[in-house]
Amino acid sequence: MGSMETTTQHTVSLDGVGPVEVSVAAYGSGQPFLLLHGGAGPQSVTGFAEKFAAAHDIRVLVPTHPGFDGTVRPGTLTSVSGLAMLYGALLDQLALTDVTVIGNSIGGWITAEIALLKSPRVSGIVLIDAVGIEVPGHPVADFFSLTMDQLFRLSFHNPEPFRIDPATLPPAAQTIAAGNRATIGVYAGSDMADPTLLGRLGSLEIPTLVLWGDSDGIVDVDYGRAYAAAIPMARFQLLPETGHSPQLETPDQVIHAIRDSAETDFPAFAR
Repeated sequence: MGSMETTTQHTVSLDGVGPVEVSVAAYGSGQPFLLLHGGAGPQSVTGFAEKFAAAHDIRVLVPTHPGFDGTVRPGTLTSVSGLAMLYGALLDQLALTDVTVIGNSIGGWITAEIALLKSPRVSGIVLIDAVGIEVPGHPVADFFSLTMDQLFRLSFHNPEPFRIDPATLPPAAQTIAAGNRATIGVYAGSDMADPTLLGRLGSLEIPTLVLWGDSDGIVDVDYGRAYAAAIPMARFQLLPETGHSPQLETPDQVIHAIRDSAETDFPAFAR
């Protein structure tokens, strides 16, 4: 059950966009899982990917969204739905079947849009503190107006182990962080939501697990419950003492929740 990482580069041709270069890190071997990062970048999911692959005989693929971590984003790739089409085309190109897609935050939004493409290659989805819908009275926190300190406080049940002072980062890392922030704005817009998404989720007929940190200050628990309520086959599960990035803060809870769902409602999550 080795989870050695290998990273490969793929050129994916996308209608209306052209060729897109995508870097994909892979861990483990077995049934494929596509794991999509949020605004915190690919490093916010790589530790979890390694742990998840080591815990089960599975293969976890982690793409870097074009524009993150210094990668190139084509000027015509400007939306979450565009990213969803990119990853749908990537699954076709890799000829993968029985794929479970997992996404955190913006990655969860991309996951929902991938499910809406109704690809026969995708057999289940896991949304982890996803953004993307509009819920009256429960807006997504205004990411772009927050200081780093406020962001850490809202993002974690216990921010101390994760807190960093961006001013102490080397210049190259500061440049990448600024690029990531700008890329989020391009894909997700300032309000991190698509007013049409909630209504479209009702057409999904796919096993869905919605996991939510009970201390998430970016998108609150009621927002998460609304997300799950919009998807006919969704099951909602609260993760205690966890914030907006459970895969970082309480990865074992996430692994157990997916495994438990596989044993009960959703065999799609583990064969």
